[in-house]
Amino acid sequence: MSKKRVLVGLSGGVDSAISAYLLKQEGYEVTGCFMRNWDALLNEDYLGNPTINDHKCPQEVDYEDALKVSQLLDIPLYRVDFVKEYWDDVFTYFLDEFKKGRTPNPDIFCNKYIKFDAFLKFAKDHHFDLIAMGHYVDVEKKDGHYYLKKAKDLSKDQSYFLSQLNEEQIKATLFPLGKILKKEVRQLAKKLNLNVASKKDSTGICFIGERHFKDFLKNYIPAQQGEIINLESGEVLGFHQGAMYYTIGQHRGLGVGGIKNTPSQGWYVAKKDVLKNIVYVVNGPNNKHLYATSLIIDTINEFPFYDLDQKVLNAKFRYRQSDVLVKLEKRSDKTIKVTFFDKQKSIAPGQAAVFYEGDLLVGSGIIKEVYFNDQRIDK
Repeated sequence: MSKKRVLVGLSGGVDSAISAYLLKQEGYEVTGCFMRNWDALLNEDYLGNPTINDHKCPQEVDYEDALKVSQLLDIPLYRVDFVKEYWDDVFTYFLDEFKKGRTPNPDIFCNKYIKFDAFLKFAKDHHFDLIAMGHYVDVEKKDGHYYLKKAKDLSKDQSYFLSQLNEEQIKATLFPLGKILKKEVRQLAKKLNLNVASKKDSTGICFIGERHFKDFLKNYIPAQQGEIINLESGEVLGFHQGAMYYTIGQHRGLGVGGIKNTPSQGWYVAKKDVLKNIVYVVNGPNNKHLYATSLIIDTINEFPFYDLDQKVLNAKFRYRQSDVLVKLEKRSDKTIKVTFFDKQKSIAPGQAAVFYEGDLLVGSGIIKEVYFNDQRIDK
């Protein structure tokens, strides 16, 4: 029997390198593929970027690392360009959401449209049987259907970022790191003398990397000064350079100092008005205006074999958040109401709401509206 051919997304990092190694050890015919999805020079954010050393784009450094990994593991390496797809399907959405005053998560749509769509199509066109990625997530087959499952290493679990994948994408993908701890990945990479064994994990925006966030966004959304207002008193406390740059619950970087006759517990963003360009803040991390009791989601990713209506499930509203118990209720307008059993803090429209039955991911959506006792609080 011939070996199954697997195309591994080789990013130039340690996780994808070990994924390729493990698959080769399991007997697959492994080929690596490096995705180029962002053109820093074309998009004018290359010059002056402090993460760029010796005038070499970080993406090119990653490619060189991926190439070295492929040579050390003795596997072929493709290089594929998805710059247009990334701009059209991910980055344009990212900018549009910020302009609406929402807080998007580009990694989720990068996975949906690039890593598990454009990349999967490329693999099929080149006659690969499966694709593989270095995400910390597992797959479980239950009642004849394929689900994403939380990784063994819960501190690294990335199921939240894969919450918009459909069953076809899940079924076509191998995740070798689903049953391994991050520390074991590092140890194995060092044992193999891989060039990326001690390489820092990538952070920042998917495929764009680390940037000074406000400065990066200013390349695409012009800064415009506006007021920072105390939501409870109406007092102007300071000024900002653009309401879209802030997110609900944000504490750092507000530039608001102590207020006379007001015991300071720190100021937190509770609300934004992008049309008037106002950021509303409240005093203290547990201020009542930071809490919500329910929300509405759209852009729903629901498996046809799993009905979300009237389900009581665990949910996350941001990465690394502990699971919280919620009840789901479908609406006729292709939205779902999500009601919390205990009030939740700092819910940001534009972020993903991800639902779990035990360790299995069973659906998701994008937060559209936020409520406290049926009163909308996000606008």
